[in-house]
Amino acid sequence: MKSVPFVMVHVGQSDDSRRNLRYGIETRSWGFPKWKPEYRSARPRFAVLATGVGPRVPLEAWLTQKITLYFFGVGENFYEGVAPHWPDEEAENAIKYPVRFGIEPLVVMHDVALDEYGPLGLTGSDAIRRSGIERGIGKLCDLNPQALFDVAGVPVDWAKRQHVPLNLTPGFTEEQVEVPGKPKKSKKSKSTGRGAGFVSDPKKRKAIELYAEDMAVAHYEKQGWGVERLGKPYDLHCTRAEEERRVEVKGTTGAATSVELTINEVEHARDPRHTVDLYVVSDIKVDARSTGYVASGGRVVHFHDWSPAEEDLRPRSFEYRLPLGV
Repeated sequence: MKSVPFVMVHVGQSDDSRRNLRYGIETRSWGFPKWKPEYRSARPRFAVLATGVGPRVPLEAWLTQKITLYFFGVGENFYEGVAPHWPDEEAENAIKYPVRFGIEPLVVMHDVALDEYGPLGLTGSDAIRRSGIERGIGKLCDLNPQALFDVAGVPVDWAKRQHVPLNLTPGFTEEQVEVPGKPKKSKKSKSTGRGAGFVSDPKKRKAIELYAEDMAVAHYEKQGWGVERLGKPYDLHCTRAEEERRVEVKGTTGAATSVELTINEVEHARDPRHTVDLYVVSDIKVDARSTGYVASGGRVVHFHDWSPAEEDLRPRSFEYRLPLGV
């Protein structure tokens, strides 16, 4: 039995709760309003965000219900958020959910049984119920994820290899969360599930990108590298004596869980003729109260000699060739 730590979260059915769920999926982040002692040392491997059933019922009644599960891998452990991230935080320019962690969507499952024969067992099921009673505070428990993979049809043998290749999971986007009373987006405005901390406001997104790039430039210059900003086909060209490094830079207001890559960025990083680094700045604070956007803060994750593995990539869009003769 290969049980690992899970964080179980009940998400309410109100419009605000559903919108928070959509935003969390979009930005690959989740958070709680207060720390619990067990969070400090916890290293959860997976997270389950569950919705569709009210928790304030006796356990016996709860176990007769079925629920929707959003199943995530945890890409970044609990950390102290230092920048407003969720819409209500940005509106108030305050940190309301300081306990944060990074999540990577794996699969969504509907009509999942909550009884002892379901994939959560009694332990996982009751953890979700208790989370709901405490207004969505995460509950930690140890579970074997194999039952969840089996129900979802994800071909993972957890007992053999305690690893989940991203390219074997379908993933999901915020568009798959219905918000009561909210009209569906048109195709023109539909989100594409861009990855951690994706920002639709182009000026804000540009401020985040430039700030992350400035941090990367300062880092490499401090190490004695000469740095040239390129933008394409990669962000920074660094030279030091006979050495050369090419650097891809990513910035996000969310957790450092996943980033969006173009096919050119992937192929360039995999080219054996190049030495490529990936420099990611997460949890960036953006203040819009002054003229324009002012970015600050941030946490750095730095990957040297980086080449993205196939199992860590998942396609988000396709090119379709039209049939001839139409």
